[in-house]
Amino acid sequence: MSFLRPSAMYNFVFTYPSSRWMPCQSWGFLRWPGLEGFFRLLVVFLLWSTFSQLCYIPSSSMYPTLRVGDRIIVEKASYYIWNPAIHDIVTFRDPTQHCEDNTNVIFIKRVVAKEGDTVEVHHGGLYVNGVAQEEDFVVEPPTYTTELTYVPQGHVYVLGDNRNNSYDSHVWGPLPMKNIVGRYAMRCLRPVN
Repeated sequence: MSFLRPSAMYNFVFTYPSSRWMPCQSWGFLRWPGLEGFFRLLVVFLLWSTFSQLCYIPSSSMYPTLRVGDRIIVEKASYYIWNPAIHDIVTFRDPTQHCEDNTNVIFIKRVVAKEGDTVEVHHGGLYVNGVAQEEDFVVEPPTYTTELTYVPQGHVYVLGDNRNNSYDSHVWGPLPMKNIVGRYAMRCLRPVN
């Protein structure tokens, strides 16, 4: 009885070699992964929560690089291995608060000078070790001036990209590296409005 055999079209569509890899050919991919899959998921979750953090940008101090409402991923592991580099965007605890209760206040700024450098802001420009810095990420030149500041060992100098609207090292001085929480990795969500 020839009508019981599969047609040539059926053989072509359902047994063609390139369609065999598709997971929907067998519904086994919908099964519960079991105990091993659960432990893998647990390990991924623990590593994610240990070495990264989701943050929300509440102010315009880093505009235009980061805008109010942006959600960013902060990577926390790299500064255990090496020190922050110039132009790294870092998150850190407020250096003016000495109380352990205020560990929730996290700032985000750009590193402009490392330990051993001298920093000065005048005539609308940033000078590191006496050299004017080319900064294409700054909204507008700073309207303030600062005296020549030496960045001591174990500190960095951080400024916001929106220099005239940022609470940063030009107010409180060099930032201790022990206050750094992590490094900006990427923006994962930007509000549409």
